[in-house]
Amino acid sequence: MNQYRNLINGEWVAGDHWRPNVSPSDSKDVIGEYADADALQTEIAAAAAREAFRSWSKSGPQERFELLDQTASIILSRKAELARLLSREEGKTLSEAAAEVQRAGQIFKFFAGEALRINGELLPSIRSGLTVEVTREPIGVVGLITPWNFPIAIPAWKIAPALAYGNCVVIKPAELVPGCAWELVKILSDAGAPPGVVNLLMGPGAAVGEALVRSSNVDAISFTGSAMTGQTVAEKCVSSGKKVQLEMGGKNPMVVLDDADMDVAVDVCINGSFYSTGQRCTASSRLIVGRGIHDLFVEAMHARMRLLKVGNPLDSQTQIGPVVDARQLAQDERYIRLAGREGGSVFGGARVDADTEGFFLAPALVTGTHPSMTINQEEVFGPVASVIQVNDYDEALAVANDTRFGLSAGICTTSLKYASHFKRNVEAGMVMINTPTAGVDYHVPFGGRKKSSYGAREQGSYAQEFFTTVKTAYIAAGVV
Repeated sequence: MNQYRNLINGEWVAGDHWRPNVSPSDSKDVIGEYADADALQTEIAAAAAREAFRSWSKSGPQERFELLDQTASIILSRKAELARLLSREEGKTLSEAAAEVQRAGQIFKFFAGEALRINGELLPSIRSGLTVEVTREPIGVVGLITPWNFPIAIPAWKIAPALAYGNCVVIKPAELVPGCAWELVKILSDAGAPPGVVNLLMGPGAAVGEALVRSSNVDAISFTGSAMTGQTVAEKCVSSGKKVQLEMGGKNPMVVLDDADMDVAVDVCINGSFYSTGQRCTASSRLIVGRGIHDLFVEAMHARMRLLKVGNPLDSQTQIGPVVDARQLAQDERYIRLAGREGGSVFGGARVDADTEGFFLAPALVTGTHPSMTINQEEVFGPVASVIQVNDYDEALAVANDTRFGLSAGICTTSLKYASHFKRNVEAGMVMINTPTAGVDYHVPFGGRKKSSYGAREQGSYAQEFFTTVKTAYIAAGVV
């Protein structure tokens, strides 16, 4: 059994005990044993990052470019190997895993370029004899807390901008999926990251995450996870003066109007609701369907769902992999039962027998629901979607906005009028027209509104808003 240690100040260090990394597809497939860090090791890592920041923050753009570009090239050269690891530990199909690894490499390539594009402003002052210079500087040591559903892409889109803008990081990946984060940090180390610039601490949030949030050596926290935990993180960060960035989930609507192309609508909803086992914060969990198309749409969805192959994600024929663990499976089944008790009609949603012992669940579609039902208000985070029938576009928009979340929203329509109005008036950070709510580009901002997000956007050039601080300097005439 291979054992994998934490990285602290350039050294691979054991923890107080080892945690097995077991595949959700096959209980007999143990990927390895990963060291759990504790609060003391977290503080040591944060202090090491603080010391490394003194030199890394002064490094030149070429040095940062080369580290990120080399890291990207290694990731892409190992795409097949890393995709198989991701598929084993998280449960994504091989094709989805390969796409995620590809994206991680692209993210590092993009931010390698960003390291060369850090700019500022030189402005005339309103006072005679002065010039104003506005520049951006790194914020310091950043604690990164990442979830299990994108085990290499999300660590990539937090680490890459942090380093590009001159920060040092301590990353704590979700304890369910330490393997991809370990490999990513190992690649960074091999690519030449100086000791202390990137530190990896695996283990539970109650120990490592809590210590990161409380550490006086940590200047900022970027967190992706549940809304409940995110609120706690925010409160503690604000009380200690830390900058904080939160991504916390969604209850994303996909509106299907009566004029929608049926084939397009079904393709969009099958993908958005059920691919990646529905374990995406951008998944289409509420399908808001016009009365005129409702019955035909539901019938077409049932027909497509019958064809979906659920099973081991390493099988090239599999379209839907397992739920990530027993606890998530139990949560999905609880929501399905509750939807039935509250009056919904459930199609699918049964456990699936496979050749291996895993957490396999058939996608579920709940019809006959109304907006106030639990299934339409709480995030399930599984292959479960509900259908809400509406009379017209105005009602569809109102229902789409009837949620405390506001991450992603979509509409299927052939009407430019409705598409344009929806884009402007839906309360979400990202809007999709005739395309799934899940699936975003790496070079544009990612984030939402309401309870979905807090703080600056992630990804693209907008990432500098979180990972840098602005300095304004006034220069009097005569300075040479």
